[in-house]
Amino acid sequence: METVRVTVAHYSNGTAPYFRQMAEQFERANPGIRIKVEDVNWDSLLQKLQIDVAGGVNADISIIGTRWLPEMLQDDLVEPLDGYMDPAFRARFIGAFLTPGQAQGKTYGLPIAASVRGLFYNKQMLAKAGFPDGPTTWSDVLQAARRIKQNGGYGFGLQGKEIETDVYWYYALWTHGGELLDAQGKPAFASPAAIKSAKLYQSLIGEGLTQPGVTSYSREDVQNLFKQGRLGMMISAPFVVKQLQKEVPGMQWGIVPIPTAGRAATFATTDSLILFKNSRVKRSAWKFIDFLFTKAPRVAFTSAEGFMPTTQEEAADPAFADPLTRSFVDMLPTARFTPTVQAWEDIAKSVSNAMQAVYLNRATPEQALGAAAAEAEQALKKN
Repeated sequence: METVRVTVAHYSNGTAPYFRQMAEQFERANPGIRIKVEDVNWDSLLQKLQIDVAGGVNADISIIGTRWLPEMLQDDLVEPLDGYMDPAFRARFIGAFLTPGQAQGKTYGLPIAASVRGLFYNKQMLAKAGFPDGPTTWSDVLQAARRIKQNGGYGFGLQGKEIETDVYWYYALWTHGGELLDAQGKPAFASPAAIKSAKLYQSLIGEGLTQPGVTSYSREDVQNLFKQGRLGMMISAPFVVKQLQKEVPGMQWGIVPIPTAGRAATFATTDSLILFKNSRVKRSAWKFIDFLFTKAPRVAFTSAEGFMPTTQEEAADPAFADPLTRSFVDMLPTARFTPTVQAWEDIAKSVSNAMQAVYLNRATPEQALGAAAAEAEQALKKN
């Protein structure tokens, strides 16, 4: 009997029961293999993995934030999966979602959870503001937000605290035609599009079109304002759909793509399933990974957690045919990922600090983003 240990991220109270159910199904079909599941809160998952690896007691398989992969590869912790994957297995995936888990031409992580971002809008507030179908451009957002303010609400929810503070700026950057890194791989944070994007948010704050004190608002805080009916627009992920349906069933809201300023774009992110290089049961572990990426387990996981389909069969399943889910699926062609570079966590922190300085009027966009670019360039040189 071989035991395969699996560390999973706690996405919801249904995560651990799902993986334990999958383990039982797999064990019945593979009587020589036992699957042991460990459920770990997201906030402590990276630290937990680092401690386990340092102590040589890590699991065989784990869910990780894909952005952690470069540093794990630098430490030679992750098994390349290409030798286990045949063409039929590889063909299961929607192509764009395999890319973040690849490096140096090899596949190290498989997309276990994925999402893209869209703009949620309060239908009643936007109808009164003259945009009953939601905004399509940043100019629309400004106009709608001004009218919502006149009607006593907050126009646009701006997140300035904790996770994804940097990402909020990427939305504006990409849709204004900017890039995070230039063709030489250097930070492009101080480009004209980058400055213009920061000034857009600065003007929203300056006109009082956001909630006050944006640097005190996390993603969840902004979502709560929206659920309370006090906010006209916010950018968030597909998993909020289930929250809204459950927590405010009477509320009328819609989803549209991220507003544009010349180019359509949205942020996409994945979490990956990896196989640790020091596993002593790699073949059995791969069998379980293979099982998890068959249709029924994928549909059950993705639909229950509110993520995006990452395999072709999932995407075609009726579970994802409802208009709200399709609205996110339709955004996939414009999805963009953050660069897969070793220093990205430090770089993202520099960007977040820069945007907070702009939001608090402690620096101009030129000063803040210029400093972030310099910090990012130094971080890239160290790796």
